[in-house]
Amino acid sequence: MRAWVELLRLPALFTVPGDALAGAAAAGVRPNPRTLLAIGSSLCLYEAGMALNDWADRAEDAVDRPHRPLPSGRVKPAAALAAAGGLTLAGLALASRAGRRPLAVAGALAATVWSYDLVLKRTPAGPVAMAAARGLDLLLGGVASGGDTRKAVPSALTLATHTLAVTTVSRHETQGGSPWAPLTALATTTALTWSLSREDLTRSDRTGDDRTAGALRRDDPTSATRASGRPPQHAPTAPGLRYPPPRSRGVTVNIASLSGALTTLYAVTSARPLLHAALNPSPPLTQRAVGGGIRAMIPLQAALAARSGAPVTALLTAALAPAARRFSRKVSVT
Repeated sequence: MRAWVELLRLPALFTVPGDALAGAAAAGVRPNPRTLLAIGSSLCLYEAGMALNDWADRAEDAVDRPHRPLPSGRVKPAAALAAAGGLTLAGLALASRAGRRPLAVAGALAATVWSYDLVLKRTPAGPVAMAAARGLDLLLGGVASGGDTRKAVPSALTLATHTLAVTTVSRHETQGGSPWAPLTALATTTALTWSLSREDLTRSDRTGDDRTAGALRRDDPTSATRASGRPPQHAPTAPGLRYPPPRSRGVTVNIASLSGALTTLYAVTSARPLLHAALNPSPPLTQRAVGGGIRAMIPLQAALAARSGAPVTALLTAALAPAARRFSRKVSVT
């Protein structure tokens, strides 16, 4: 059992449900039973990729990481390949229950996963393929949930960009020696953080303008007179008095604050180990940087959900982060 936990990198599974949840939020719908089907499909396809990855890398791991389950003999290569095939079929079957369009997206995702592990991993197209897989996984959640998939494209591109940076760093995790990969990933994290934070500030400014405009309209006796022909019944009795804004405006402010906090958490989780790896690009620190980048996907997914106006979904996604961190101390996610 321990060998299979290591092979499938089970702690990394905590980073998967947020793809579908963020996709549903970005597509403008609440999670529903079909969202659960998308999550199940994503989990199966992700684990299929993990098993296939080790099967394809078994010769290389025998030299660089002989402790891994396949080179150590704890899991047979044929069993790993069979698991990859079975999990892929299970993922496609779950997606088909959500409809034809989700099945089509899941099929593209499965094809990307297998192409990456068997052909593209060691080519310049490898990081791009991995980034595409994460983007497709988020879109799968939006399509399966029945939302507007076009609205989910920006969130998918954001997650794909982060994945591209992390995958580029992971190509050096066994040998180390390159500070440029973690530096580039650090720059990418900074750019994504700035972009998300800027949108949060813009949303807060718009909300503040709406609240001020609403208060001024309530303060203006002539507006009520023009609307009803009678003096306003609730005009202020003292100069400068303002009526409280509608509650919905307050919720918008809270969403912007939540998104900002989650964006900060994403930046801290990803940037700190990347900086250490840039200063000392040794294999252990590079592996920590990759692990931090993988865990940072959870607050990033949560921030994307919050930005889409789904605070409950964002909080549910963010709640997966402590479990991912705890279990990753026992089993590596890389």
